[in-house]
Amino acid sequence: MEKGDRCCFPIVTMPNLIVILIAIFVIFIIRILFVIHQSKKPHYNLHPKAVNTLIVLGSGGQTAEMINLIRVLQRDRFTPRVYVAASTDNMSLQKAQVLEASIWLISGLELQAGPDKLKETAQFMQIYQSREILCNGPGTCFPLCVIALLFKVLGIRWSSIFYVESIARVKRLSLSGLLLYKLRIADLVFVQWPHLQKKYPRTLYVGCLM
Repeated sequence: MEKGDRCCFPIVTMPNLIVILIAIFVIFIIRILFVIHQSKKPHYNLHPKAVNTLIVLGSGGQTAEMINLIRVLQRDRFTPRVYVAASTDNMSLQKAQVLEASIWLISGLELQAGPDKLKETAQFMQIYQSREILCNGPGTCFPLCVIALLFKVLGIRWSSIFYVESIARVKRLSLSGLLLYKLRIADLVFVQWPHLQKKYPRTLYVGCLM
């Protein structure tokens, strides 16, 4: 650059900045609507390949319900399975580990492949509950579902979110279930009482899982 030449940089004025921010916001909203629309499509025609599955465990009866649900899954279809529980909940992960070990023992895979092979089909991890960090909200489930939704909106990873309401919820959805239902974060919300499905028409009644 010769002496006397001036270096010119594009100047973003305040009106231009506002237009850019509005455009970004509109694109983000359109993307969210697209994700919600795509999530409404049927899931029974999905490709039959194995699906990475994240399983969020609650505590007490909720874990028992989830364990019963996992028992009837097509385990070759939903693999690898990653079990997540709160850092203060040790019993839930222990029950999941017992379940996975029993699956291997029953199928005889442990004798064929060795115990290290189990790590490739099932993993176990603990995270903080949302009320134990710098935010407020219901348990472990909702924050993970919000992250999964953001991943879909940003195009990082597309995943399906299925929420199974506890059998203890007879008259109304839990806070986690209500948020996932009202905000349309979950692709499908399953309930275990028929009149609960009538109150929330977009849910699916699956009967008792206990």
